[in-house]
Amino acid sequence: MGKHQPALLGGLFIGVLSSLPFLNFANCCCLWVIVGGVLVVYLQQQAKPTPVETGDAVIGGLLAGLVGAVIFSLVLIAVKGIGGELAQENIRAALEQNSEIPPEMRESVLRWVGGANFGILIMLITLPVWAVFGMLGSLLGLAFFRKKLPPQVPPQVPTPSV
Repeated sequence: MGKHQPALLGGLFIGVLSSLPFLNFANCCCLWVIVGGVLVVYLQQQAKPTPVETGDAVIGGLLAGLVGAVIFSLVLIAVKGIGGELAQENIRAALEQNSEIPPEMRESVLRWVGGANFGILIMLITLPVWAVFGMLGSLLGLAFFRKKLPPQVPPQVPTPSV
């Protein structure tokens, strides 16, 4: 297994499960991102006979979070392109029902929610947040899956005979 393959698989896990309808609700507390970080360490440890280094695990979790955020954002942009007008109309109706929101703010929100801007906004939010939670998940994975080193036996010093 390559050096970055566990991180890519963890990111794929994060991105796909976060994009699936109904399963994405479990990601409200970044559950899939944390589990993806744990998965990265599990895969890293399975490929090595020695314990996984903390730095390798953290970098793997960071990359998994970033890859997952990009996959999620791209899927969101694709889905938004399919049903985006209906969602935008729902948001417009909700904004118009609230009379306290100034018209300039309504137009600004609708500009960000429309088209690819929404996907870019989501990506700007998810990239740093999911990177951090991916790292936290990898640290949790270290606690679960890091191989323990066998205890070292001190060398026997021969005692001088008299």
